[in-house]
Amino acid sequence: MATRNISGDAAADFQHAVACLQTVRLRPELRLTEVPSPGRIAPHSVAMSVDVLGAPDDADEELASGRFVVLHDPSFPEPWEGSWRIVTFARAEIDAETGTDPLLGEVGWSWLTDSLADGDATFRAEAGTVTRVISEGFGSLADNVTTVDLEVRASWTPTGIDLGNHLSAWTNLLCTIAGLPPLPEGVVALPGQRR
Repeated sequence: MATRNISGDAAADFQHAVACLQTVRLRPELRLTEVPSPGRIAPHSVAMSVDVLGAPDDADEELASGRFVVLHDPSFPEPWEGSWRIVTFARAEIDAETGTDPLLGEVGWSWLTDSLADGDATFRAEAGTVTRVISEGFGSLADNVTTVDLEVRASWTPTGIDLGNHLSAWTNLLCTIAGLPPLPEGVVALPGQRR
């Protein structure tokens, strides 16, 4: 990840936060790419997209995708309750039966908060939505299968600048909505051993 030329304590803090993100060890099914970050929301930011890919024999299959953005504003914006804010988006297609569950929103949100808690990623001022998008085909698309996408949009304020735990926890959420089994602490997934 690139760091920007910024000065003072904000620069050191931001560069430390970016360095912490760079140390995160990702599951082999994940592909992380740095993308342009929003320039007007905060003086300092970094953004990345993450895709969850299928098994090695179908590595072009995308099971889930998302975006993870870190914002830093030393002026301490009041709604953030801090000088840091993490803004995320995660999306995956889920089976139609799960998509009709009336508790899906609550379950999707608990997947996020549980991932953060399990990853020791302490936070406050969390906010977000869980949305299900049902797509049905009509007319010349009537033969298309009905699909249901789950989208989790969330933001929170980390309580420190070691943001590696937050990225790791969020990628665990992404894997959960993609249907990948969780990995026990200290276990590394081997390619092709998902199912």
